[in-house]
Amino acid sequence: MRIRWHGHSCFEVSDGVTVVTDPHDGKSIGIPPPRVKADVVLVSHSHFDSSSVRSVRGQNTRVFDKAGRFAEGGLEVTGVPSFHDDVGGQKRGAIVLFAFKMEGVRFCHLGDLGSTLVEKELAELGEVDVLFVPVGDIFTIDAIRAWQVVRSVNPLVAIPMHYRTPGLSLSIKTVDAFIESADDRVEVVNVGNEMVFDREDLPEELSVWVFSL
Repeated sequence: MRIRWHGHSCFEVSDGVTVVTDPHDGKSIGIPPPRVKADVVLVSHSHFDSSSVRSVRGQNTRVFDKAGRFAEGGLEVTGVPSFHDDVGGQKRGAIVLFAFKMEGVRFCHLGDLGSTLVEKELAELGEVDVLFVPVGDIFTIDAIRAWQVVRSVNPLVAIPMHYRTPGLSLSIKTVDAFIESADDRVEVVNVGNEMVFDREDLPEELSVWVFSL
């Protein structure tokens, strides 16, 4: 299977079925648009930098943007309600956290998570192998809280997202603080723009995969 990063919170996960998370249109945030057609699009919330479904829509694309349990083409998806801030959504509203399973690997995309996770959210998300976690602060959790979330979820791989990259027009922080806060026992791997792997290739201990455009 393959993971490819299209910048910000937009990832393409594919292995027969192509799942795209929080698509942007590129020009609105100053980076190249995603160049992919999705079978399934997961939209964590309706803000402009995460909900440009038209940018990745194919002929038979299914869009999931609400909490609940769904199935599509052998793909199992669980949407868990959460918040874009740490005051119960009063500042930035609600979001949906998405867990999905593909070829035996369980992924979790945390969207624009604004707080650490509570026990109910963790229980509904279940076991996670690969976690996409925002780290850029300002509109999401910061590096310190991102690590608290990673430890509470306990994945095999953590992939940082929603941080400042060259050209990005959003005033958020870079990935540096998250990487610098990693425990000495955590392997940090720069994987380029995409990663191809099988279930058995996943590490036995926590690893951080840092993607680039």
